[in-house]
Amino acid sequence: MSLARNVDLLRRLPKMDGLRLPDFGASADSSSPLHEVTGFGDNPGALRMFAFVPAQVQKPRALVVVLHGCGQTAASYDLGAGWSTLARHYGFALVMPEQQRINNGNTCFNWFNPEDTARDSGEARSIREMIAHMVQAHRIDSRRIYITGLSAGGGMTSVMLATYPEVFAAGAVIAGLPYGIASNLREALDGMFHSPARPERELGDFVRRASDHRGPWPKISVWHGSADRTVNPGNANEIVKQWLDLHDLPMTPMAETVVDGYPRQAWWNKDGETLVESYAITGMAHGTPLGPADNDQRYGVEGAFLIEAGISSSFHIAKFFGLTGWIQDAKKAEAKPAAPAKPAPVRPPAPHLARTIRVKVAEENAEPKREQGRGFDLGQIITRALTAVGLMK
Repeated sequence: MSLARNVDLLRRLPKMDGLRLPDFGASADSSSPLHEVTGFGDNPGALRMFAFVPAQVQKPRALVVVLHGCGQTAASYDLGAGWSTLARHYGFALVMPEQQRINNGNTCFNWFNPEDTARDSGEARSIREMIAHMVQAHRIDSRRIYITGLSAGGGMTSVMLATYPEVFAAGAVIAGLPYGIASNLREALDGMFHSPARPERELGDFVRRASDHRGPWPKISVWHGSADRTVNPGNANEIVKQWLDLHDLPMTPMAETVVDGYPRQAWWNKDGETLVESYAITGMAHGTPLGPADNDQRYGVEGAFLIEAGISSSFHIAKFFGLTGWIQDAKKAEAKPAAPAKPAPVRPPAPHLARTIRVKVAEENAEPKREQGRGFDLGQIITRALTAVGLMK
């Protein structure tokens, strides 16, 4: 039986105990610096709001919205990715929306549901209300609002950048998907597993139709592991194409460099400001890449979908947002002599075509390798479940 004919079954999969992902947040919640905010405004998406504001903050004040992945909570993703540590060190505020099982059995943000992905509707509206609350309550500069997310949180990051582009200065998508490619679960799974290529104009039009905004558009940073078997790495290419079209930039990268051993491609405007960047994390599975930052600090803790890769995505994203030029104890920083620059570790970059934006993925018939980290392969889980009930062979 085809996947399309099993849509009704697939819609029920997140609620089936045999396919429910573990709750990775129990141990993190009790010691988390995040605090829950209630009564923040309209909440049609029925999300929970968690926030963190350090004692000392940058001026003007900045806000980062962080969206967790499936099976995670706000606290567990914060612990793993290290965002509250970064916020305390660099003086910016955080808001971390949290999905509830009543909305999605695996606590995934519903990045493909039309009711949740339209402007002023569902989960997108709830997140927008949280931002508005933080802006008013903590005097956030409306020009310094940023967003990032992993996996389904990355898909919802694409949703927020598309539906409220005037709100965000920049965003970062980790192992996520472009906006507009799915309006039901069948299309979502097709995007996750196969990532069919689309013309860049079509991808850009998905975003242009999401609001009345016509520019300027937010900047974007895209991260994806080349060995991701849960969300096809081709999605990184599609996100890049979508935002290159919006920024009216050429498909050919303007720069190709190696950062902490991994290939990075970048595009900038006439003023030299980077508007789009893309990191291919060679050999990494589905998750957020962790490692030492440029300041030799480590942000985050390895765990499920949080993978030691020798590069701190959280730090580099905060740097891309322009948030790392300020530290909490300025006087101590001025007194401390600067550490000598250390050469980046030599790591073979991923094979890729020099003049394209595509990430080279292992051939479909190759023997699958054991993925890095301790993540779960949602695609394999769904396939096994369908096989067990006789719907796939």
